[in-house]
Amino acid sequence: MQPDVLSRCAHVLDQGLEALGLSSLSHAQRRKLLAYIELLDKWNKVYNLTAVRDPLEMVTRHILDSLALFPYLKGPDVLDIGTGAGLPGIPLAIARPDVDFTLLDASAKKTRFVRQAAAELGLANVEVAQARVEKYRPGRKFATLIARAFGSLAWIVSGARHLCGDDGEILLMKGAYPEPELAEIPAGFKVIEAVKLHVPGLEAERHLVRIAPVRMEASSV
Repeated sequence: MQPDVLSRCAHVLDQGLEALGLSSLSHAQRRKLLAYIELLDKWNKVYNLTAVRDPLEMVTRHILDSLALFPYLKGPDVLDIGTGAGLPGIPLAIARPDVDFTLLDASAKKTRFVRQAAAELGLANVEVAQARVEKYRPGRKFATLIARAFGSLAWIVSGARHLCGDDGEILLMKGAYPEPELAEIPAGFKVIEAVKLHVPGLEAERHLVRIAPVRMEASSV
């Protein structure tokens, strides 16, 4: 990436982090976010990982969009379903080194890139798995499941329900307010809230739907 482009990306990133309330991210974390953009830009020319070609747009539509989830994450472990090129998992893993992230995708091409990116960025809190979510059996459940622009709410919850801890949450990022989908959540789960996300520099709508298992209260005698 040309130095002037990298400089502009850094400026957009700094402004976006300030707007998201993430100005406390260190210089090292910001450098890793920019290095991820450089890797994505480089690999995208060959592997077609994202339709976004402009690095400046990648900062807004990939990095800042992903980091809008930051306040809603809870650890100790997070599963990123259909991570694709590592979104939102890699930006969040950079911002939350105290949380373990598993990035899941069925595509060998995409998981190959994500493994390489995690290694080059030195992300010790990232594990990559190649599988379809409904067939993924890691032998444990997660505190938070996240998915970004990956199928309908009902489809994701149905396919991932076996991976959500009893006290866990499923965080699903959507574009426009998904009112028709909210009524189709499978039995055993409930919508906590659907909130509008404000992504700096992004004109398109973004919403976050928080879904959790229905917890059975012990009946009193």
